[in-house]
Amino acid sequence: MYVYLTAVAGLAVLLYFYIQAHFPYFGADFAYILRALKLGVRLLWYKRTRPFYSILDCFLDAVSKHPSKIFIHFDGRAFTYGEVDKQSNKVARALQAEAGLKEGDAVALFLPNEPSFVWTWLGLSKLGCTTALLNTNIRSKSLLHCFSCCGAKALITSAELQDAVIEIVPMLEEQGIRVYLLSEGCSVPGITALSDNISQASDEPMSRDLRANINIRSTALYIYTSGTTGLPKAAIVTHERVWAASFLLCTCAVTEDDIIYVNLPLYHSAGFLIGMAGTIERGMTLVLRRKFSTSQFWDDCRKYDVTVIQYIGETMRYLCCTPKNDNQRNHKVRIAVGNGVRSDIWAEFLNRFGDIKVREFYAATEGNIGFINYTSKIGAVGRVNFLQKFFFPHTLIKFDTEKEEPVRNSEGLCIQAAKGETGLLVGKITQRSPFTGYAGNREQTEKKRLYDVLKKGDVYFNTGDLLRFDYDNFVYFQDRVGDTFRWKGENVATSEVADILMMAYCILEANVYGVKVEGHEGRIGMAAITLKEGEDFDCSDAYKQVSTYLPAYAQPRFIRIQTCLEMTGTFKMKKVKLVEEGFNSTLIKDSLYFLDSERKTYVPLTKEIYRAIKNSTDVP
Repeated sequence: MYVYLTAVAGLAVLLYFYIQAHFPYFGADFAYILRALKLGVRLLWYKRTRPFYSILDCFLDAVSKHPSKIFIHFDGRAFTYGEVDKQSNKVARALQAEAGLKEGDAVALFLPNEPSFVWTWLGLSKLGCTTALLNTNIRSKSLLHCFSCCGAKALITSAELQDAVIEIVPMLEEQGIRVYLLSEGCSVPGITALSDNISQASDEPMSRDLRANINIRSTALYIYTSGTTGLPKAAIVTHERVWAASFLLCTCAVTEDDIIYVNLPLYHSAGFLIGMAGTIERGMTLVLRRKFSTSQFWDDCRKYDVTVIQYIGETMRYLCCTPKNDNQRNHKVRIAVGNGVRSDIWAEFLNRFGDIKVREFYAATEGNIGFINYTSKIGAVGRVNFLQKFFFPHTLIKFDTEKEEPVRNSEGLCIQAAKGETGLLVGKITQRSPFTGYAGNREQTEKKRLYDVLKKGDVYFNTGDLLRFDYDNFVYFQDRVGDTFRWKGENVATSEVADILMMAYCILEANVYGVKVEGHEGRIGMAAITLKEGEDFDCSDAYKQVSTYLPAYAQPRFIRIQTCLEMTGTFKMKKVKLVEEGFNSTLIKDSLYFLDSERKTYVPLTKEIYRAIKNSTDVP
């Protein structure tokens, strides 16, 4: 028996080392798949249970379980689950009495990051209403557009955003839309102050019958795309999608004992679905901040014993740009969840701030496919595994960046990209992985559908993103369609060029894009940049970086220096206007520079150089 047990133990050890040598990510894959299966079973149960069990019901269960547990920390104040529940009841009753809201009505929230955002949404959910989350940075035409396209019957805002709303009140009044201000008073015609009504309302629980007809496929939210190309689109987010997004924290091994720090805007998917809804799904505590602050970030983490943080690439970079100090590893953060961080920033972040598990993911608000990097592999946005492939079919297809369309074979079908090759990510539209589209915009919804992909009659969701699957099944984000341009017969990824430009000491930020040159095919590289404080544009250093690390076709021929780069609410750089203006020195007031390959430097773009380029048959 002893010999037998020894042999078995020996084989087990050999098997362990064999797996470690040949399948180094087996453990992480197994743990992830196990969690994913459990969450899949939960979602299936939610689909079948009657009455429907929503994220709101999950919140109410948390209230029953631990009413005194802190739900939200904000500006030095703490709000328990029980307090938020009662406040949401008061909001629901006030809106029911004042606005006559009922199940199925859409209401727009135009609120900053603050606790009232959370309990107002909860109150609307208790009435069975669909909530449209408006970007607090939009104004005038865009604000009116976002409000109108979702068919909302009311708009709720705060005192600090009152001036933005006043601009569109006359148009809203014409449509019979009521505007409510979370304030004790308002003298502006067409805007009704609501705080007194809320304070006087009962905090008794709302009847579940008010939302009796809501099911998992009902629309829960409208969340708007960033509008990098034209006006924002209202992505339809079902209750099923809310659940799926809220599960992300669970897949990262976040528990109810964790405390999450959310400084991303609640009007976008990351802050709302992953941060706030994820907090409810886990039953944990959320530290909410109005906006990201580099100087306060780690102090907040230490003050509230934060263990989980959310990030986007730019916030991670800002943190890495702070002065080094002896206190930078003094925190309890163990997990960072987000997307868009560059590999070099990722490595620097870990080097400076300690062993934090960075869980980079790829997803889109309206998309039907996503990935998460549940390993510690720097640079990857996820991993491909058989389970996800089975339940959510997807593939990478060859894409012509010149024509901005998929490459098709003689039969009219798309061609799959090979391992290691960059391709357009598409997700098959099925009942299990639907694409619900955009509210009030059939044209844009149809544009995202791709037909006859792998066989005649199939339909896929076009993510508009170029990715790469490597031989170890890791997923790497390459670029967005439109952010890649073609020059001299070669494809150029703008993110790669931007990374190289920012190696020049004087450059703080770079927004790279392609512009048309009359008489030439494709687009030539150009970059709008901002400079570090106190620095002038170092023409020689910028030239040195691009000439050393980039092929000739990828080197940006034009540099435009701006005081700041225009961005969306999720820190995506806006390019449409820059592309339209090109390098026209008669229109652009910013300083312009041209890459002079003969002098091996960037030189000011004079009118003479501009005319020479316009009249040239070839750009040097």
